[in-house]
Amino acid sequence: MRTPIGSCKLHFSPKADVKSLISYVVTKTKAINGKYHRFLGRHFPRFYVLYTIFMKGLQMLWADAKKARRIKTNMWKHNIKFHQLSYREMEHLRQAHPEIVSYLEKASPLIADGGLRWQLTDLCNKVQRGTHPAVQDLLALRQCFRSHPLDMNQLQTSQVKALSRAMLLTSYLPPPLLRRRLKAHTTVIQQLDKALAKLGVGQLTAQEVRSACYLRGLNSTHIAEDRCRTWLGEWLQISCSLEEAELSLLLHSVVLLSTNYLGTRR
Repeated sequence: MRTPIGSCKLHFSPKADVKSLISYVVTKTKAINGKYHRFLGRHFPRFYVLYTIFMKGLQMLWADAKKARRIKTNMWKHNIKFHQLSYREMEHLRQAHPEIVSYLEKASPLIADGGLRWQLTDLCNKVQRGTHPAVQDLLALRQCFRSHPLDMNQLQTSQVKALSRAMLLTSYLPPPLLRRRLKAHTTVIQQLDKALAKLGVGQLTAQEVRSACYLRGLNSTHIAEDRCRTWLGEWLQISCSLEEAELSLLLHSVVLLSTNYLGTRR
């Protein structure tokens, strides 16, 4: 017996049914994920350790990116300038590190010298995997930062803005002013470095060491004093070896030298 066309009714699931379905799927997914983790832990313990570290790092990176995006969106909506942010918001935006390293990776194919091109790509890969680069690895790249595309005067505006945030400087200025101020700021830091090298890191008090590290991009809050002195020594080796035309490398070292240093991720 046919149902009259006029009596046919479409059934729409109420919101409660949709929520129940989503809850069921989430519960099942968690259960399957838990079994997978236990399977890896029992049968592939070494791989499981690496897998767990990788996933935690990925989650931290994603959380950092979401928080930075929320801060930037709020700044745009309410016309808030960088200097008007709270200390913690400023500090979070300062860690715009993945963006800066990603730019270097994208710029590497434009480097004419094949050997230097490979070295820069390799360095970026190591930093992205969590390796703290050696001083000689950075100094080996000094020629890359003397000309296109990584010379201070030829950096893209997006990279100049990201580096300004890393140095706790406002990025809301016209590009020519941003570039000029960033170059002047880096020059002053190098002058300070030369004076500090003459004095000797050992002459600084614990607080002076932490302040010096912070000025150069290392959040030293949770790092032991001896580790801070070691890092500052590495920075001075780089800074005092560079010529004025290579200051772009010193500026990028704010990120490259501090990102994976002991205790910087908490």
